[in-house]
Amino acid sequence: MREKWQEELVKVFSSAKLNAAMKKYTYFKIGGLADALVEPNDIDELVNLYNWCINFNIPVTTIGNGTNLLVSDKGIRGVVIRLNDNLAKVETSNNRIVAQAGALLSIVAKEALKHKLQGFEFAAGIPGSIGGAVFMNAGAYDGEMKHVVKRVKVMTKDGKIEEWDEARLALDYRSSAVAKEEAIILEVEIELFPGKHDEILEKMNLLNRWRRERQPLDMPSAGSTFKRPPDIAGSFLIDKIGLKGFTIGGAQVSKKHAGFIVNIGNASAQDVLDLMTYVQKKVYEAENILLLPEVRVLGEAMETDLIQNAIKT
Repeated sequence: MREKWQEELVKVFSSAKLNAAMKKYTYFKIGGLADALVEPNDIDELVNLYNWCINFNIPVTTIGNGTNLLVSDKGIRGVVIRLNDNLAKVETSNNRIVAQAGALLSIVAKEALKHKLQGFEFAAGIPGSIGGAVFMNAGAYDGEMKHVVKRVKVMTKDGKIEEWDEARLALDYRSSAVAKEEAIILEVEIELFPGKHDEILEKMNLLNRWRRERQPLDMPSAGSTFKRPPDIAGSFLIDKIGLKGFTIGGAQVSKKHAGFIVNIGNASAQDVLDLMTYVQKKVYEAENILLLPEVRVLGEAMETDLIQNAIKT
């Protein structure tokens, strides 16, 4: 049965979907129902929606392209705000690119290539949005968002619009002030360097080929499951103790890359959490190294002994 706030929501916001199946909005293809999901048509509508939720005391969860998310089987209460291609404008001036939060990293990389700007090649094959990438300081192949981000426009938890510089962002390994303070990224400005078109394209193609060869891109996953421990790859440790291919329910440690947990068929979020916990314990027992989750877990809490670090459940 619809609650009163849900009935009001669909009257005010045309893109609102009630009882939205979150598995449709995550790369893992996993997740229960959200009470409501809204994809704002522009920044003004996003701001109005957030303030509407504050006024009605409705919990808000913001997502981007859903590439690093594990959503609870029990779903998400309140409103999920999804920033997608409705909020994906990209503009270039000199050596700087300004992109709205929903712009895909691949699109921003193509924009950089078009203008012969180097320094963003590392992100060309990452499937997420630029807002989500800044939120977690995404990186690959020795590149990170903190190397290129100069400024972001955010909406704070109390609904204020602010501009944050590099210092205020406090980007660190897979963390940011945005994540810690539950702000919403609206716009990102990055600074790159002049380069040669063919060299930039060659590097992008090389990194994308490595990604295709080494990662299980043909299977649903949330990317790297665990953060990299100091001085060693977590995937090496998982492979070393023989967990490649280990399976719980529909979740499996990838046979291609031990750093990924993949959905081999109708995996539940509980399957994934149980497998993550098992891997954590086995690696700690064998190597005395604790692997911390990189996957962002959202929604109603599930049963787990998973040791988490700055991850909300």
